[in-house]
Amino acid sequence: MRVDVLGVGFDNVTMDEAVERAVSMMEEEGPHLVVTPNPEMIQQAERDPEFAEILAQADLAIPDGVGVIYAAKLLGTPLKGRVPGVDLATRLMERMAQSGKRLYLLGAKPGVAEMAAVNLSAAHPGLVVCGTHDGYFQEDDPSVVEDIRKCRADVVFVCLGAFKQERWAAVHGKETGARLFLGLGGALDVFSGQVERAPVMWQKLGIEWLYRTIKEPFRIKRVAKLPLVLVDALGHRLRRGKGGKR
Repeated sequence: MRVDVLGVGFDNVTMDEAVERAVSMMEEEGPHLVVTPNPEMIQQAERDPEFAEILAQADLAIPDGVGVIYAAKLLGTPLKGRVPGVDLATRLMERMAQSGKRLYLLGAKPGVAEMAAVNLSAAHPGLVVCGTHDGYFQEDDPSVVEDIRKCRADVVFVCLGAFKQERWAAVHGKETGARLFLGLGGALDVFSGQVERAPVMWQKLGIEWLYRTIKEPFRIKRVAKLPLVLVDALGHRLRRGKGGKR
């Protein structure tokens, strides 16, 4: 049973539990979709019924942003903890390196996925990165689907940005023959070394968003909207306390 956070359902799992769920999906016929909603995606789902439906139909939905954790607490339905998509992907690649499963990297600017492939192969000896493609293609371009199928990928990291990546996986996943799709936003920029991830202490404190904003000030407009999720959660809780509908 999922925990509802402002209309988006989250699987109440620890990181270890999420890894085991994802590994199980790799062993089953697909496609399976793992989504990583953060506060910004919750807001987008509220405005976009199609996006909300894709999130609802996903096989695993993990709380990627610390704002989701705080909102769940405010609503009185706490989650076990944050499960960052980048960390889930890293743990999954460790398991893939042991089992011989094949990984395809999709997204980012030209050349970034290739750099990420080199770094990931070095970081996880035995990992098979079977193919890459940048994110600059038309959604209905059949060559991308064919390339994934040709590469016999088991897992695809889809890094096209929120909604575009989830929609692409939902629409085209079955055609590729891959079993597991993870929507990971800007993860390839991190894996390639193009973007520096926050120090571990910042990660543990749940303020990676602040580190990214300091490094990339242009993100401030996006970040400024995120507290609205907590305001919405508090409003829902207060209305419930007064006997109103959620």
